[in-house]
Amino acid sequence: MNSGLAEYLPVLVLGVLAVVFVLLSIVASRLLAPQRSTNAKLASYECGIVDQAAIPERFPVRFYLVAMLFIMFDIEIVFLYPWAVANAELGLFGFMAMLIFVVIFFLSFVYELAMGGLEWGPRKRRVVPLPPATRSGVTGVRTVGLAGREFVPASSSQSSAAMAEAG
Repeated sequence: MNSGLAEYLPVLVLGVLAVVFVLLSIVASRLLAPQRSTNAKLASYECGIVDQAAIPERFPVRFYLVAMLFIMFDIEIVFLYPWAVANAELGLFGFMAMLIFVVIFFLSFVYELAMGGLEWGPRKRRVVPLPPATRSGVTGVRTVGLAGREFVPASSSQSSAAMAEAG
């Protein structure tokens, strides 16, 4: 046998032993385990939470965006660590490649912040104050919404209300 392949023989034997152990464990548990099924054993277990008939709420898309953001940070670390170790051998080319990568990553992170991807909790509505309404020459009536309306003086409306009560 070739001496190069003989070095891998212990790894192959270990892999075969691992597969045999897994298969024997599965067969032994099927043969030796008691077969008493109950509703509690057949129900799915979710961290101690009792099953509900309907899912109360779906996960918002924001949850998945934040999860992808953490994956991006993991990928950045995966690329930055080997670069930091081999920085001296890579020289200017390695520095420029990593600089481009970090700039693209930073811009995507800034975009995520600008879109509110890291804001947790209920969304707050932005209250925009209304501009001050300009007033017409008539006291108490704004110029907004007067198109097509007749002006009724305040004294006439009060006297018509008093007449309605009397009548």
